Amino acid sequence: MNGQRGLLYFFLFTWETWLLVYSVCACVRLQFVITQELDGFPWLLPLVASLLILKKVVIFVSPQNHGLALLFLLTASDCYVRLWLPSASNGKLRTKTIRNSDNPVWNETFYFRIQREVENVLELAVCDEDPLTKDDMQFTVLFNVARIRPGETVRETFALKSEVRTEYTGRGQQDLIVHIGFHVKRGLGLHKQISLYIIINILSKQVSLCWIFVTSTEKLDVRLGYDLCQEEQEFLHKRKRVVASALKRVLHLERDLHGHEVPVIAVMATGGGLRAMSAMFGHLLALQKLNLLDCVTYLTGASGSTWSDLYEHADWSQKSLEGPLKAVKEQVTKCKLNLMSIEHLKYYHKELAERAKAGHVSSFTTLWSLVQEMFLHERPRQYKLTDQRRALEHGQNPLPFYAVINVKEEKFSTFKFREWAEFSPYEVAIPKYGASIPSEYFDSEFFMGRRVKKLPESRICYLEGDLIADVFSHSFFSISEKHSPEEDVTTIEPPSCLSGKLYEMFQDIMTKRPLLGKSHNFLRGLEFHKDYSHQKKFIEWKDTVLDSFPNNLTPLQKYLCLIDVGYFINTSGAALFKPERNVDVIISLDYGLGNVFKQLEMTYKYCKIQKIPFPKVELSKEDEKNPKECYVFADAEDPRAPIVIHFPLVNDTFKEFKEPGVKRGLSEMEEGKVNLKNNCSPYYLIRLIYSSENFDKLVNLSKYNILNNKDLLLQAIQSAVERRRSVRTGNFPSHSRAGYP
Repeated sequence: MNGQRGLLYFFLFTWETWLLVYSVCACVRLQFVITQELDGFPWLLPLVASLLILKKVVIFVSPQNHGLALLFLLTASDCYVRLWLPSASNGKLRTKTIRNSDNPVWNETFYFRIQREVENVLELAVCDEDPLTKDDMQFTVLFNVARIRPGETVRETFALKSEVRTEYTGRGQQDLIVHIGFHVKRGLGLHKQISLYIIINILSKQVSLCWIFVTSTEKLDVRLGYDLCQEEQEFLHKRKRVVASALKRVLHLERDLHGHEVPVIAVMATGGGLRAMSAMFGHLLALQKLNLLDCVTYLTGASGSTWSDLYEHADWSQKSLEGPLKAVKEQVTKCKLNLMSIEHLKYYHKELAERAKAGHVSSFTTLWSLVQEMFLHERPRQYKLTDQRRALEHGQNPLPFYAVINVKEEKFSTFKFREWAEFSPYEVAIPKYGASIPSEYFDSEFFMGRRVKKLPESRICYLEGDLIADVFSHSFFSISEKHSPEEDVTTIEPPSCLSGKLYEMFQDIMTKRPLLGKSHNFLRGLEFHKDYSHQKKFIEWKDTVLDSFPNNLTPLQKYLCLIDVGYFINTSGAALFKPERNVDVIISLDYGLGNVFKQLEMTYKYCKIQKIPFPKVELSKEDEKNPKECYVFADAEDPRAPIVIHFPLVNDTFKEFKEPGVKRGLSEMEEGKVNLKNNCSPYYLIRLIYSSENFDKLVNLSKYNILNNKDLLLQAIQSAVERRRSVRTGNFPSHSRAGYP
């Protein structure tokens, strides 16, 4: 080959393989540049030989132009059809492969035994077979078998321009027509098979469930229904007495409130890392000083607003919060350089190994959970979510809810598919399907509503890291994401002390999409009733078509993929929108920087689309430019909508007043300067340590904004009490929202 001026090599392979080859070469700092001879690349010969069996690309190597010319040979495809009817079998069937044909025709028959009372959607995927790489899915069509009557033969033509009934991922833009014949034999099993499936009606009220098909009438481990669980109902009965007594003192009422007159008041906090955790202490401390904390029934949080360990203390709201606040300050202001010490890394490795051995699902966020536990508490804690029940057994504290969303691990983005999930000390629920399990069951494996593999309940740190605090890891590692909770772009480098595999792990995480908390799916194996999408209480997302196709929904997935709500809307209010909770007043605590109304406006838009009663959020240009400390939003025409008292994180009159009505002296003006200007702020999301001065400023600001708007709070609560009384006397429509569409 020496002395040759030109070389011509033909070998055919897929484009994916070419990218792989190029990547391999790039890793060893080589380029496919041919100078005069191939002798300089002897290692290329076995590579070329191994690729000869592949197809679709011709590479022409020319030394004259010091480079490559790629000639694509669009050879005919090797297609087959994959069939999947999950209601009949979890396995996927396929036809034979038709080689080198642009117009393949299959004449094959497949048999399925189906149950007419469940939703039967057949998925047909046309795939192009590849010998060495993953087969290419050209397009997918979905067909509802219910359209065929027994004894009938149907010839169906699918036009692939339909965006609703098909998913198209092919290469060309031309119209494609697929002809498929269906035949249903009489007596093949389309009629009800009582021995196989029976419908269980577990509700006393006339409430239709989306899907409840099981193999027997034995008690399920998954609770199916939209009513509040028995434990929550018992808590509400006890808490109502505490709230009624507190409201009588706060509102200076002449008589005790009757049960129907006691409004349900909730605190709804957004996420925001350490900023949210710190500021929320100031808000709760102010509510306690106003004696309003005992008036609160629900306390919802997401991400940073869930990190405190208040519920480890059975009577935390009955004692001064100054003590817990001091402990939080000590942690927030302490250096964290030892998080990745050799000693800690050994501990992380040991914990992960034991967890995997026990059968828990592992992911990077499992490691992150342990790191975050050390960051917040400096020691392992054996505390679990269900341990918080001690703080609720007498109704002495508000009932906490922790919000996350369930998404697809791949294929669909967060904005194309998401489902609210809520955690409480009593239950873990996905309200969309009316399904929940006791919180201690969350880590176990389920199938068809039964707990088939029992695993011990995880420590709460795995919820804080794996489920509740994803926005922290997202903000720390992926600030440049499009849907980042903060709008500015920041480049984060891994700690310089890391090297090798650990460095690669952090580097990989920093450049990926949000971390997913992968958990066993307690909905797995449950089947949809044929009319599930028409049920009033099935919470269908109006802006996605996926809810129309049960094959794409959560019961067909092996795992739940839970991420922080901030990737959709940074709100923890989904649990409060459940009509059975009948919330009258929402105290909205927003810990965002920048646009302080954005999350509340997005919440209103979401509720409007979903037809959930919620007051309209109307703001003047002056409010948007110079926001005030407190806003009250109400819907006078719809008493079903809660009154929303919104507290954005702003520094308005606090600049000049250290307490309501008490002006600052000249020496105290510096204490009123709180920098909340997004990435210039010391409270920006990725700042992991606060100075003692900045921590005090943030807490004092939050406390002041509540105290300074005491009158607005009391007026809103008084209005809720009067509205409850008016409902009883018949002056207003029923406030119960159980029947809203």
